[in-house]
Amino acid sequence: MADTAVVIGVGAVAGVGGAVARRFAREGLSLRLVGRSSDKLAAVAAVIEAEGGVAHAVPGDATSRDIVKAAFAHARAEGPVAAAVFNAGGNVPRSYLETDPDFLEQMWRVGAYAGHLFALEALEVMLPEARGTLLFTGASASLRGKAGFAAFASAKAALRALAQSLAREFGPQGLHVAHVIIDGGIDGDRLNRARPEWREARGPDGMLGLDAIAETYWQLHAQHRSAWTHEIDLRPWVESF
Repeated sequence: MADTAVVIGVGAVAGVGGAVARRFAREGLSLRLVGRSSDKLAAVAAVIEAEGGVAHAVPGDATSRDIVKAAFAHARAEGPVAAAVFNAGGNVPRSYLETDPDFLEQMWRVGAYAGHLFALEALEVMLPEARGTLLFTGASASLRGKAGFAAFASAKAALRALAQSLAREFGPQGLHVAHVIIDGGIDGDRLNRARPEWREARGPDGMLGLDAIAETYWQLHAQHRSAWTHEIDLRPWVESF
């Protein structure tokens, strides 16, 4: 049976989740795609299939354990789950005095709680095989809080701590857990729609390229276990840090 992979947090074709799914599909893995928009999932699956890959959409919210469980169960029924990618979360700025408890909880549920659900279901199918890769998408907010981003940063910092704990507990059991810090604007659908002037202002390669991000995720999965990376940061060459 061919290896399978699950990607949680797939939106537009020109997004990190879509790019990562396409990269893994090109290596022969059968994909399960989880996201809130059925139309966007269908578009990503169609592109993967047009490129000769296999992908199935699982529409739903990443904070629903039933949805996450179904995605992993469907993938495992087709073949061993070799890779799982958690890419859910949204960067929504809001001043602290306007950060009411409901907003903070919403950001935490998507950015951290959903990561916990993802990990539980991934472990259930990977541990019996004693192999598999869990990849978590982080951000500069995983490392530091900034004005206007208290809710987002607290969720991303929690997700990073979760990834570290998983790596230390399950690495010795054969599972590779890695956390990818994406530091900078991404040259994808979301930012190009919201800030179309950014690409010209930043200049050539001034934004993170989707294919370049996806290649890093694949290389993390392909690493030999004698030299695993746990955390890596990606940023454009012109980005200050």
